[in-house]
Amino acid sequence: MEHELVLILDFGGQYNQLIARRVREYGVYCEVKPYSTPLAELRAMNPIGIIFTGGPNSVYLENAPRVEEELFTWGIPILGICYGCQLMAHTLGGQVVPAQEDTAREYGKTLTYYDTNCPLFDGLPAQGISWMSHGDYMAKVPAGFSLVGHTEMCPNAAIADQTRGFYGVQYHPEVNHTEHGLTMLRNFLYKVCHASGDWTMGDYCKSAIAAIREKVGDGKVLLALSGGMDSSVAAALLAEAIGSQLTCVFVDHGLMRLNEGDEVEAAFSKWDLHFVRVNAETRFLLKLAGEQEPERKRKIIGEEFIRVFEEEAKKIGRVDFLAQGTIYPDVIESGAGEAAAIKSHHNVGGLPDFVDFQEIIEPLRMLFKDDVRQLGRELGLPEYLVSRQPFPGPGLAIRIIGDITKEKADTLRLADAIFREEIAKAGEDQNLNQYFAVLTNTRSVGVMGDGRTYDYTLALRAVTTSDFMTADWARIPYDVLDKISVRIVNEVQGINRIVYDITSKPPATIEFE
Repeated sequence: MEHELVLILDFGGQYNQLIARRVREYGVYCEVKPYSTPLAELRAMNPIGIIFTGGPNSVYLENAPRVEEELFTWGIPILGICYGCQLMAHTLGGQVVPAQEDTAREYGKTLTYYDTNCPLFDGLPAQGISWMSHGDYMAKVPAGFSLVGHTEMCPNAAIADQTRGFYGVQYHPEVNHTEHGLTMLRNFLYKVCHASGDWTMGDYCKSAIAAIREKVGDGKVLLALSGGMDSSVAAALLAEAIGSQLTCVFVDHGLMRLNEGDEVEAAFSKWDLHFVRVNAETRFLLKLAGEQEPERKRKIIGEEFIRVFEEEAKKIGRVDFLAQGTIYPDVIESGAGEAAAIKSHHNVGGLPDFVDFQEIIEPLRMLFKDDVRQLGRELGLPEYLVSRQPFPGPGLAIRIIGDITKEKADTLRLADAIFREEIAKAGEDQNLNQYFAVLTNTRSVGVMGDGRTYDYTLALRAVTTSDFMTADWARIPYDVLDKISVRIVNEVQGINRIVYDITSKPPATIEFE
């Protein structure tokens, strides 16, 4: 089934994929493409609208990312955000210059005034807080554009050429900090692009199943099953599509949470799937011995995962495809287009150069975490699997700072279990999106009884987030943290100090590595 499509042209900004998630939330299918994608390819996709993202560059520099002016002749509505707004102005005859301290340089929350006669701001209050992040200034807007938004510092915070359907905003409507920003995006989709909202997860499920069947044919598929939500949904989707042609291999690398390997095996033992558990703790720990750099840990684990799967495939017989539960944030953070690689995910950037399979199938690759949860419910998965807290594929390897040993893994496993148990007892698990313990590489002097100790510091991390692209540190009540701290130092040997991470994302990542 063909859906209405909105194209998002990526110019390397930090919120680009968040824009895509917002568009999909409003029932409109979208795809993110690099700005350098050939115009013929973009035109063939027949979009009903185009969104230019933000980016770190200045449009007037010689090597700045640009699009050909022809794109503006297609008669398709365009929304430019931040850099995308300046790019539109620069391309169509306006002038963008470096902002001076006293003119239009703005960062953070800014009171902004809107012309509510503009379709973009239809139904909104005449003023609100917007999230600014720009050091350049539109000194002159192109012919045909009017000013529809301003701040005290910037007279052209939003511009519009309603005749051609071109709109530009100097701020970021996609982030939660911008009041009514999501309504502005919705107005662009429905009042400017005249979208009908024809994209649902039920439709995606049907089309994904059909696509898998067409690609696989009578081939055999091996799924890398971690037992987490992403790979569980991938397993259900593949099982629905190809049934007995699927074999799920669960690699227990010895870096799972307490009792998790057994729980995963028990959960999938009731499914009509070929389930294989590989106990590979010794193998992985030997490969990781002495390695301290987190990016190298991810790549080592990624390659070893593939090698284990290849070996299991040979035992099974003919296997044509490797399937993985890769999702959009994995791809984003591993680096794509103009975006910098934040970290390599073991199932994306951690893959070795040579993989002994015909092809890798990633049926969730274009979905965000919330999309995957919806798909899981559509497939009838139990809620305890769909709502499961995210756990990274490399497991505790990236929650142990410094070198990895079995002793450290066992220590962290127990401490993490106590943390999660007390959070659940206090009912705080309903308020948190991800929470875990990290064994740091810092040792310090402590006192237990009448004796001196020199043991490790354990860090606790908990965040709230709607999309895992940005996150805020969670305000866990002090009495709950106190109980957790007391239990861990009393029950877990080798830890004498507990700290709590109060850093949001950005500048940190959600994981602590």
